[in-house]
Amino acid sequence: MTSTYAALYLRQSRDFTGEGLAIERQEGEAQGLIERRDWSVREVLRDNDVSAAGKKKRPGFERLLELIEARQITVVVAWDLTRLTRNARDTLRLLEAGEAAGVTLALVRGSDIDLSTPAGRLTASVLAAVARHEIEQKADRQRAAAAQRADQGRPPLGVRLTGYTVAGELIEDEAATVRTLFSRFAAGDSLKGLAAWLTETGVPTRHGGRWLASTVQGILRNPRYAGRAIYQGETTGKPGAWPALVAPEVFDQVAARLADPRRITNRMGTDRKHLGAGLFRCAVCDRPCSSFSGHRYRCKEAHVNRSRPQVDDFVIRLVRTRLARPDLGDLLPKVDNDEVARLNDEIQRLEGRLRQTEEDYDAELIDGRRYKVKTEKINAELGAARSARARMTAPGAAAEVLAADDPVGAFDEAPLMIRRAVIEALCVVRLAQGTRGSRIFDPWTLGTSQWTDDPMTWAEHWAAEGLTEQPARLQG
Repeated sequence: MTSTYAALYLRQSRDFTGEGLAIERQEGEAQGLIERRDWSVREVLRDNDVSAAGKKKRPGFERLLELIEARQITVVVAWDLTRLTRNARDTLRLLEAGEAAGVTLALVRGSDIDLSTPAGRLTASVLAAVARHEIEQKADRQRAAAAQRADQGRPPLGVRLTGYTVAGELIEDEAATVRTLFSRFAAGDSLKGLAAWLTETGVPTRHGGRWLASTVQGILRNPRYAGRAIYQGETTGKPGAWPALVAPEVFDQVAARLADPRRITNRMGTDRKHLGAGLFRCAVCDRPCSSFSGHRYRCKEAHVNRSRPQVDDFVIRLVRTRLARPDLGDLLPKVDNDEVARLNDEIQRLEGRLRQTEEDYDAELIDGRRYKVKTEKINAELGAARSARARMTAPGAAAEVLAADDPVGAFDEAPLMIRRAVIEALCVVRLAQGTRGSRIFDPWTLGTSQWTDDPMTWAEHWAAEGLTEQPARLQG
């Protein structure tokens, strides 16, 4: 007697435990059907944790079609038709292959369907259409429920957010990591640098995989961390009913940095490699100094050209001394959220003007001289606005140092961008030209620098204390 060869197809849409228990239950009852019919199993095909409703390719289903087209089976055994197919494309492929090969569908929860007959194909088509209808109705109900949850400020169901339970309760160790990511990125750390730091320190991901820059970016872009309710990826304008992990102004600052055109075009990075590059200012023109060849700081107009190691060493020593004083909190600015918002708008306006100037130059609407003058002026205003915003929000980025039990020790161990944030929160460093030909560092050339919200310069403080020479105190 000729054997009837069957393929057993098993599938479940979501396997939350990874144990495939639903697959096992399907297989047990399906094998009982096969034994009662005295069929021979050619292959057992499994698609675990894969939906049949979408466009995602299912390896087990693709192999099933291969067996049908190769005439290696005459029966397909499944729990029910919804396990086999729930979208029009796969239904049509199954019907066409089954018709050509004369295959019968044997359903554990249903009757046999002979795909070689018009009636059988009609039955399969109707059942598949009903299944699709049920899916669409379920999707509508889920969308309505999700919209209602968002309107009520409740966290969305599904995959939980790092730092929270599904119900929106804090998971403290994860929440601390998220806060650190925001503060360090706001201070200037890069996405790759943060991913490397998480990996090096052994911080686990939610699913046990490795940290990627894209994973960090996904966290930093999520407005739920600022306590904002969302629906379909967009904020609803309503507060969320869960504790925020970052202040709204810090989230907005991070979002602005992620949207910075310099990052999008990849023409230049926004993180720094040197302590004072773009942070220390020229005492003559008050423009930021950049890192220059020969380990030096220089402003764009070359008013100053200073030894970078000497300047960095002195500023670090002075800041460490300031961090050790008990009145540290007196130097920190109070955050004015309205002013931060105004500065954000001003920065966006200036960035728009800069892009428009570049477009005008490309379109030959302005010549090279006017382009140079306009871009220098806009960049100067843009630098001042960014610096003002950083001074107001930097305490959030530098909080882990400023709020530490040992601020000096925390500063010493902090990464470069956090150290920059601490310096920016505490003071404005201005560099004057040193004595030509001298290799001895003169602290008084930084005398026009000021502590935050202090009307007196460093030089005025030193003079008031009677320090007219270059005492050892100023050298550290």
